[in-house]
Amino acid sequence: MNGERPAPSHQGPRQRTPSFTAFGLAAEAEKLNPGLHLVATPIGNLKDISFRALATLAAANAILAEDTRVTKTLLAHYGISTPLMAYHEHNAAQMRPQILARLRAGEALALVSDAGTPLVSDPGYKLVASVLEEGIAVTSVPGASAVLTALVVSGLPSDRFFFEGFLPQKSAGRRSRFAALAAVPGSLVFFESPRRLAAMLSDAAHVLGDRPAAVARELTKLFETVRRGTLASLAQDYEAEGPPKGEIVVIIGPPDASGEKGAAGDLDARIAAALEIHSLKDAATVVAADTGLPRREVYARALTLAAGAKASLEKAGPETDEDA
Repeated sequence: MNGERPAPSHQGPRQRTPSFTAFGLAAEAEKLNPGLHLVATPIGNLKDISFRALATLAAANAILAEDTRVTKTLLAHYGISTPLMAYHEHNAAQMRPQILARLRAGEALALVSDAGTPLVSDPGYKLVASVLEEGIAVTSVPGASAVLTALVVSGLPSDRFFFEGFLPQKSAGRRSRFAALAAVPGSLVFFESPRRLAAMLSDAAHVLGDRPAAVARELTKLFETVRRGTLASLAQDYEAEGPPKGEIVVIIGPPDASGEKGAAGDLDARIAAALEIHSLKDAATVVAADTGLPRREVYARALTLAAGAKASLEKAGPETDEDA
């Protein structure tokens, strides 16, 4: 021996073997191309995931998760050990520069939401826009979606639909949005909180009329239910029963194709809803824009409705202590 120490090894830590387990069998995942991979995950039933999604999650350098606790359950079920990073609306602005730096360095990162397809009601679209501006590849790995799952089992027209997401929490805001959406020539899809469900359905019936609707609850899970009826009947049912449990998707049928756009009953409902939050002039402007009717015509009808409402109040007289 000449007393010299052996040269230090320049090998890094042992590389993780990307793999996943399904049906009791282990599979090795192929190397991913660099870039951001948008991976759809189950909305309830863990079996609703594709082999491609599992391979992508296993092979990624890291997984960006809305809630790492939720995603850990999925990864543990399929024996995936990829590191997790939290990415949600509260830390998105802080995390995006770090994520972009890793992508520029040639890494492959996967983005998931708590359930379903990323970017639907989550901040992922801002990340995707930033990644594309950098000229970095973005790939979609499709799969489960609460929006489409609810739509296809609702029994309502699915050839055209509009996804609104969550509505405002207060009634006036909801009615304003319903008035804006009233003329959309397709089914309307919403996410809703169980505790606001009855009020939301009631507001919808008030503005849109008694359209057919469906309430899908806990889709793909053990207690999945889909209740169908009219907006008014569903509102009454949930008001009487109290808030249901679980995740809720509401689907409302399109306007009656046989009726004229801006028919009297529909127009009056829209004007009444608009008058609750706007002045008479502004209400006429909003409804005219939504329906395509002449503003002068809508304004004249709004004047008539306002006069009628005032006359009714005067006829009723002032409230007395006995009335109260």
